[in-house]
Amino acid sequence: MSAADRAQRPSLYRRFLQAVERVEDGAILRVAFFALLIGTASVLYVDFRELTASDGAGLAAPMRPILPPAVEGPGQGANPAITSDPDLLDDPLEVALRTGGALHLTGSFEPGSAERVRSELEARGEYVTTVVLESPGGSVKDALAIGEMIRERGLATVVPAGALCASSCPLVFAAGAERRATAESAIGLHQVYAAAISADPASTLKAAGVAMSDAQAVTARILAHLTASGVDPALWLHALETPPNQLYYLSGEEMERYRLVTLTGDSPTELAEPAES
Repeated sequence: MSAADRAQRPSLYRRFLQAVERVEDGAILRVAFFALLIGTASVLYVDFRELTASDGAGLAAPMRPILPPAVEGPGQGANPAITSDPDLLDDPLEVALRTGGALHLTGSFEPGSAERVRSELEARGEYVTTVVLESPGGSVKDALAIGEMIRERGLATVVPAGALCASSCPLVFAAGAERRATAESAIGLHQVYAAAISADPASTLKAAGVAMSDAQAVTARILAHLTASGVDPALWLHALETPPNQLYYLSGEEMERYRLVTLTGDSPTELAEPAES
């Protein structure tokens, strides 16, 4: 090929531009879009593999209820003096019938706790008059179910002075036909979080992205439960306003104002012990 012929022959770069010009704009955009989609999917896949490799076991494990924060809660004074044993609170719920017809529920509400309480009531329910609570909360589903049993049987509920009843535990306390607590009872509220909504610990990863409609449905059940128990549902506004990593502790005045307590004495600081029969 002569030098003149080579000079007239289009360069590789020019041939590429001519080929691109012959392709429709829509086809170019489609190719670019699918390339971007494939690249994004690849990055997400790698991130997901790294996440499940490092945190998969932790995400599948059941989340423990949040214990009282060391800092002061929003819009309130100092935290109450809590005498509950943190180790006992962190354990799965213990169901124990003690003297005086007092059924003590101590520890965390976990999936299946309601069935254990139901079994105890079916076996020895005729002896139970009072449910004594000391719990950091846990599964909302189980707490509501236990509260239903208490309301159906007309049992009294007690949170002794210095005892902690937090998160979903106040829902159980609210169900009592008679509700005894004092200004020194540590009754704390906060927002319901995903792991508490889910009854299956293995679904924690899925529950972390729970839809707004699910949260609204849970809130509706809680408000209906409080109303049926004779408690002012405005009480739950404190829970909705408090982040899951904090607790709003109710004062003695608030317990009375929201009708959360029905006291046998004249003072909200009276010891919350079962009445003598």
